[in-house]
Amino acid sequence: MSKVFVIDSEKRPATPIHPAQARQLLRNKKAAVYRRYPFTLILKETRPDSLVQPIRLKIDPGAKHTGIALVNDGTGDVVFAAQLKHRGFAIRDALSSRRQLRRSRRNRQTRYRKPRFLNRTRPEGWLAPSLKSRIENIKTWVNKLRKFAPINAISQELVRFDMQLMRNPDIQGKEYQQGTLAGYETREYLLEKWNRQCAYCGVKDVPLQIEHIHPRGKGGSNSITNLTLSCQKCNTKKGTKDIKDFLKKDPSRLERILKQAKRSLADAAAVNTTRFALLEVLKATGLLVETGSGGLTKFNRCQQNLEKSQWLDAACVGKSTPILNIKGVKPLLITASGHGTRQSCRTDKFGFPNRHCSRNKFHFGFQTGDIVKAVVIKGKKVGEYVGRIATRASGSFNISTPNGLVQGISYKYCTFIHKKDGYSYAF
Repeated sequence: MSKVFVIDSEKRPATPIHPAQARQLLRNKKAAVYRRYPFTLILKETRPDSLVQPIRLKIDPGAKHTGIALVNDGTGDVVFAAQLKHRGFAIRDALSSRRQLRRSRRNRQTRYRKPRFLNRTRPEGWLAPSLKSRIENIKTWVNKLRKFAPINAISQELVRFDMQLMRNPDIQGKEYQQGTLAGYETREYLLEKWNRQCAYCGVKDVPLQIEHIHPRGKGGSNSITNLTLSCQKCNTKKGTKDIKDFLKKDPSRLERILKQAKRSLADAAAVNTTRFALLEVLKATGLLVETGSGGLTKFNRCQQNLEKSQWLDAACVGKSTPILNIKGVKPLLITASGHGTRQSCRTDKFGFPNRHCSRNKFHFGFQTGDIVKAVVIKGKKVGEYVGRIATRASGSFNISTPNGLVQGISYKYCTFIHKKDGYSYAF
């Protein structure tokens, strides 16, 4: 079962506790709720000499989602699990939209910003904003979790696939590469690259076999660029024929397969671009950082018969993975939503200004995005409402609840549950 984070009165992290112990501390008024997401208690006393069990932070970074898990290496308990959804593609689309509007204004010879040509130099290690945001999201959560849990080591999935091993299957020097894991690396890569279907007939949801595009007997290699997936029927039918002879009556399919064989994974490209920058960020924490490949992650997960999910993949990262206890663990679903816009003026679809943004985000101590609890005791909207608020200078707020939008709630009835931090949460 997911544990509850605990810090003492001097904000030193203690060993996470069972939810029943947390309820007892709250009942006896020995602790108070410090934070809702992730749920954390703060004790009303200091415990400088209390024994603390070290915890390992495990990260499985992805292009769209990143899995996070806290694992006790001694007991195998998964203390905390989360799935972080990035907003990299939203950033990319916003920048593309802004660029298109700017170019449109130039073409129409209307009001526009003159093009700049002396700002092209980029510092060493520069990343596109959409990629940089992924690293910053993970960095933010690493720093947050270190405040609430006694983390002493980090495991990161550094490479999704071990490309060196797949290009040269006879490579030496790593013990695991000579065993079962080499097959896992290759098969997992091919499943994603060929969309988990037969390259020749397109059939899905059947057992797929690894097949050489150019046969070994005719000079083909074991390189990953010469491998594909096929069903048993197509594999038997092709036999030792060269692909050009096998598909000579279907040139369009032949062209597509040869093109796909040379193409790398788009999402894997985003992960590969940021992997070493993320590794440097993790090393900067001063903790011991372990790395592993995606094939090793899958090997660990399959060895323990665990289902496929982002947070379970994170828990299985690295050679240090113990026998995991995941009973009752509910992952926290985190979505990066950003802190709003810095634009002083919004534009319509033609690029003309149509609405000015308020520069004051705070009203009566609240800001849009805060999670509040409103207990209305009089008027037409008597009741209790919990959700995110949209603030107004008039003091009349809107609350987005699970049952819909509630409008016109006075700030006087609102109390904080969780202040806006650029993320939204669910279970």
